[in-house]
Amino acid sequence: MVSAKTVPTKIFSIKTVLSKPYERGISMKAPNPIAFTAFGIDVMWYGVLIGLGFCLAIILSYTRAPQFKIKSDDIIDFAIFLIPISIICARAYYVIFSWDKYRGDIAAILNIRGGGLAIHGGIIGGMLVAIGFCYFKKIRFFDLADLIFPTVALAQAIGRWGNFFNSEAHGGPTNLPWAIEVNGQMVHPTFLYESIWCLMLFIFLSWMSHRRSFSGQIACLYGILYSIERALVEQLRTDSLMIGPLKQAQVLSLCIIIVCIILYSILKRKYKTGSGVN
Repeated sequence: MVSAKTVPTKIFSIKTVLSKPYERGISMKAPNPIAFTAFGIDVMWYGVLIGLGFCLAIILSYTRAPQFKIKSDDIIDFAIFLIPISIICARAYYVIFSWDKYRGDIAAILNIRGGGLAIHGGIIGGMLVAIGFCYFKKIRFFDLADLIFPTVALAQAIGRWGNFFNSEAHGGPTNLPWAIEVNGQMVHPTFLYESIWCLMLFIFLSWMSHRRSFSGQIACLYGILYSIERALVEQLRTDSLMIGPLKQAQVLSLCIIIVCIILYSILKRKYKTGSGVN
C-alpha cells in the first residue's frame, strides 16, 4: 500500500506486519514494528500493545472495584496519575541500568518508540502512585493492590508482544520448533514465555480474587509467582540489564519473592485466614 507520506490526500496507511513462516517448523520472523502511519507519523506496535494493555487493565479494574470496597470512579482518577508516572519510571529504570548506552544523548533517552521500558521500574512507579493516592483518597492500600495486580498481569501478557515486533527481549539460539528468527538466527521467544505465564497468572489471580482471605493476599501472590517466572526466563535472555556480573531482574525477583513470602505470612496471621477480608 502507498505510504501516507507520498499521498497528501490520504491520512492513514496500514502497513503490512505479517511475514511468511520460517522454513523450519512453525518458526516466525519478527514482523514490521510499525502498526500504521497517521498524519505522516509512524505508530509503533510496541506503543499500541502497551496502550491496549493499559486500557484493558483500567476497564477491568473499574468494573471490579466495588468488590474491593473501592469506588469505580476512583480508578479513573488513579489511572490519570498511574499511566504517565509508571511509563516515566519504567523508562528511567531502563536508562539507569543502560547508562553507558544513553550517556549524554538526551534525544535517545526520551525516545521510547523503539522500546526500552522496564516492567520493574513501571511497577515501582505504580506502587509509589498507589501509596500517595490511597493516602489522599483514604483507600486501603492492600485492597487497591489486590484489585490492580491481576490486571497488571494481563497488561504484561499483551504488552510483551511489543517485544516481538521490535525484535527485542529474546533469548539465545535454539532449535526448538517455536523459535523465532532475529537477525538471521533462531532464538528463544522469551517474550512469548512471559506472555503465556502472565496470562495464566491473570486467570489464576482473578479466580483467587473471589476467594481471598485477607487484604494483600492477591498482591503477594502476584509478587511471588511473577518473580519466579521472571527469574527463570531472564536466564535465557541475551539483553538483560546488569548489576555488575549479575542480572538485575533476577536479583530483584529474588528480593521480591522473599519480601512477599514474609509479607504474606504476616498479613495472613494479622487478618486470620478464614475470618473474612478485613
